[in-house]
Amino acid sequence: MNTPLHDDTSHHDTSRRVEVFDTTLRDGLQVEGVSATVDDKLRIAEQLDHLGVHYIEGGWPGANPKDIEFFQRALNELHLTTSTMVAFGSTRRPRGKVDDDTTLRNLLDANTSAVCIVAKSWDYHVLEALQTTLDEGAAMIADSVHFLHANGRRVMVDLEHFFDGYKRNPEFALRAIEAAVVNGASHLVLCDTNGGSLPHEVAQIVTDVQRVVGTDAVIGIHCHDDTGCAVANSMAAVLAGAGHVQGTLNGLGERTGNCNLTTVIPNLQLKLGMQCLPEGRLERLTSVSKHVAEVLNRPLNPQAPYVGTSAFAHKAGLHVSAIKRAKDAYEHVDPELVGNGTRFVVSEMAGRATMEIKAQELGLAMDGPAVNQVIDDLKRLEHEGYHFEAADASLELLMRRSSGWEQSFFRVESMRVITDELPSGDFTTEATVKVWVGEGDAATAQRHVFTAEGNGPVNAIDTALRNALRVAFPELDRVHLTDYKVRILDGATATGAITRVLIDFSNGERTWTTIGVSSNIIEASWRALEEGLVYGLLHQPG
Repeated sequence: MNTPLHDDTSHHDTSRRVEVFDTTLRDGLQVEGVSATVDDKLRIAEQLDHLGVHYIEGGWPGANPKDIEFFQRALNELHLTTSTMVAFGSTRRPRGKVDDDTTLRNLLDANTSAVCIVAKSWDYHVLEALQTTLDEGAAMIADSVHFLHANGRRVMVDLEHFFDGYKRNPEFALRAIEAAVVNGASHLVLCDTNGGSLPHEVAQIVTDVQRVVGTDAVIGIHCHDDTGCAVANSMAAVLAGAGHVQGTLNGLGERTGNCNLTTVIPNLQLKLGMQCLPEGRLERLTSVSKHVAEVLNRPLNPQAPYVGTSAFAHKAGLHVSAIKRAKDAYEHVDPELVGNGTRFVVSEMAGRATMEIKAQELGLAMDGPAVNQVIDDLKRLEHEGYHFEAADASLELLMRRSSGWEQSFFRVESMRVITDELPSGDFTTEATVKVWVGEGDAATAQRHVFTAEGNGPVNAIDTALRNALRVAFPELDRVHLTDYKVRILDGATATGAITRVLIDFSNGERTWTTIGVSSNIIEASWRALEEGLVYGLLHQPG
């Protein structure tokens, strides 16, 4: 290929359809720290069908009890409307027979209309890993594809390490392809298994293969991300003629991961005009991405393209000012096309436009002096260590106070925490809170004093304050702390360092975060806790 990819516009055919093959349920679960139950896999499959991918690779039937159960239950419990379930396996063993090959029999027993088998296309693997001849390597592919095809299955062949194999011995790599095609393979998936290829190499090799295969089978691409090029490599393959892309949701996979479908799908569909998902499904991308991340307890990268919470977040005041006038000034696509949205992040970099937009979002009427005041307060507090883009509730309370608002729910007179070591060596923590509930002076407000024990200072303070407020504000029983994070801002000062505390809250209907900063961790925690309860009262359900 003599012309660079960006100059080659011959493939930019808006009528082209590119199949999406999701392998999250197999490849994606090979990432360290991720595990899924059968129920988890069924729920993820439902989400993938909701998104509209063409194929869902369910796993390797027979490899473990979990995958056996999955295919049994999928047959009865999943009602896929868009996607086709695929069972994954391998070719027959060297010098074995297809009729008594356990792996191939398990593929048939999975009762899926399509199967995908991995085949050795690198001569090095055939000779060294399988310890057999190249003739036998090609026969393993031919026999397995013929057997599965004869049993009524659509057969996709994952040509493992294809790009490495083609670079070393293109003759055998193409021989592996021929063995698959002439025996009925519908798809030839070229795999960059080690993830070491680069886009220009992928484009050239796919072009070579496409020239040989023609329309006899669909060329597919399966890339790992070891060079950070999995998405770019997949796009290069499609531009060179591939019509089938494999990958995982959120790029999950062993080592550095697989081609990220949440990036490559919108790239192909929005940038190149190729249809990857059914009409109206692309806008589900962000919600499905987040849903799968939650099921697998694998937090989504906030800076993930298209679907991350920061993908369309704007922090610099100059950017926000421009976006206020022209929304697409700093956004390469409309975020709603992928189910995401524009966010304006408030920090010390904020300008008037940012604050005005944020005030509108919160429904606050802020005049010019109030806007200037909150900007000044914001810059001063962030210099002290506050981080308001991570604390939405504290930001709203700051903006309200800058407009002259004062919370009238309660006023804390004093708070004390005592920690004792018991003779057993255990520690006990006790907090005493004195608080005035209601508006006005001592004649109209009520003073409460409560002491409570806890499994730490924050828990003890929280319990004491809630006890003091419970009679007047029973709705606080619905407000729960869901996370507590501490960060040391200046480690060089050791135990005297400034501490930032972030506390997450939920009332079952909404979640929010508050922040406190102090050289005293108890004070920082107290500030965040107090603001969290005030915000909960301000936005109580109903």
